[in-house]
Amino acid sequence: MIPYGRQEILESDVSAVVETLKSPLITQGPKSQTLENKIAQCVNAKYAVSFNSATSALHCAALALGLRRGDWLWTSTNSFVASANCGIYCDAKVDFVDIDPKTYNISVDALSAKLKRTKKHKLPKVLVVVHFAGQSCEMEKIWKLAQKYHFKVIEDASHALGGSYRENPIGCCAFSDITIFSLHPVKIITSAEGGIATTNHSKYAKKMQCLKNHGITKDTAEFEHKNQGGWYYEQQILGFNYRLSELHAALGISQLERLHSYVQRRNEIAQKYYQALADLELVLPFVESHNKSAFHLFVVLLTKKSGIKRKELFEKLQEAGIGVQVHYIPIHLQPFYARFGFKKGDFKCAESYYKRAITLPLFPTLSDEEQQKVIATLRQFVHKKSEV
Repeated sequence: MIPYGRQEILESDVSAVVETLKSPLITQGPKSQTLENKIAQCVNAKYAVSFNSATSALHCAALALGLRRGDWLWTSTNSFVASANCGIYCDAKVDFVDIDPKTYNISVDALSAKLKRTKKHKLPKVLVVVHFAGQSCEMEKIWKLAQKYHFKVIEDASHALGGSYRENPIGCCAFSDITIFSLHPVKIITSAEGGIATTNHSKYAKKMQCLKNHGITKDTAEFEHKNQGGWYYEQQILGFNYRLSELHAALGISQLERLHSYVQRRNEIAQKYYQALADLELVLPFVESHNKSAFHLFVVLLTKKSGIKRKELFEKLQEAGIGVQVHYIPIHLQPFYARFGFKKGDFKCAESYYKRAITLPLFPTLSDEEQQKVIATLRQFVHKKSEV
C-alpha cells in the first residue's frame, strides 16, 4: 500500500534519539530548548515554545491570548477538528467561516462579510486561520481585519512548516500573534508527536511555557514568595502536562536539518502531478503566485465530467494499493458540533469541496515508480477533458 503520507527516519535520526536516551536527561532537558531556538531561527520569529502536540499548542495559544468563557473563537470549517476544539477547551464558543473555492483556505471575503453582520458581543476574540495543504492564507488582509475588529490571530500552520507568504517564512508572525506547527509523522518533519508555537511577543511565549508545565514557574523574578531556596518553584496558574520529551526533541532537531530538502522534494512531486494530470477532468491545487506551499497535501477535486463518484474512486484506488485519503470532513458537520446548532448547508463552499475532494500520496520518499502507479491508476478511472 502506498500511503498518502509517510515519515522518513534515517540512521542520523536514530542516532540522535539513542544518544539522548543514554544521556542523564530524557525529559525537561536542553534538547527541547535547542529545538525551540532552531525553529524560531528557521522562521525568523523571536520565540518558539515546544509542546507534545500541535493540539496542545493550539490550546495554550488560545489561553495565552486570553480566550475564556463567553468569548468567541472563529476558524475555518475545512480543517482537522483540533483547530476548533481549542476554543471548546477554553470554554469559549466556536463559529466557522467558509472557504475560498480556489485555495480551500479561509475566505477573506466570507470573513469580512461575517464580521460586518455580526453583533459586537459575538465577534471573535481569537481567529484561527488554517494554512490548508501547506499554502498560507491571505494573512495581510486578515491582519487588517483583525486590527479593525480587535481580535487576535493564530495561524494553524500544521501543514505549512517550510512554506512562505510574500517571501516571509510562515511562522515569522508578521501578520499574526502566534503560529502553530505540527511535528506529527505525516507532516513536513516529525518528532514522532509534537508541536511548536512561534510568536514575537514575550508575554505570550512566557504564558505558553508556563501553561505547558502545570502552570509552574522557576523564575525567581516572578515568585510571589521570595528567598525560599534553590529547590523552590511556584504554581501560579492552572496548567497542563504538555511538555515535549527530550527524545522527541532530539528527533525533531535531526529532522529539521532536512526541512528545506523535504519541501523542495514535495514541490517536485507536486509538479509531476500537475503535468501528468492536466488533461484529466480534475481540479488541481491552486497556489497563489506570492505563496510557496510546503505541499503537505496534494488534493484534487472531481468534476461533473470526471465520470466517477468520489466514493467509487476512493475504493478503486484503495483496492489498487494506493492509500488515498480525504481532507477534511467539514468540522461543522461533525456530530459533536451539531450539538451547537450547526447543520448541513451552513458553509456551502466547504461542503461542495468536501463532496469532491480526494488526497493523493505525497511525501519526500515517494519514488518515481510509486508516483507513476498513482498517476496511471487514476487515469484508468477519470475521464480526459476531451471525452464527453
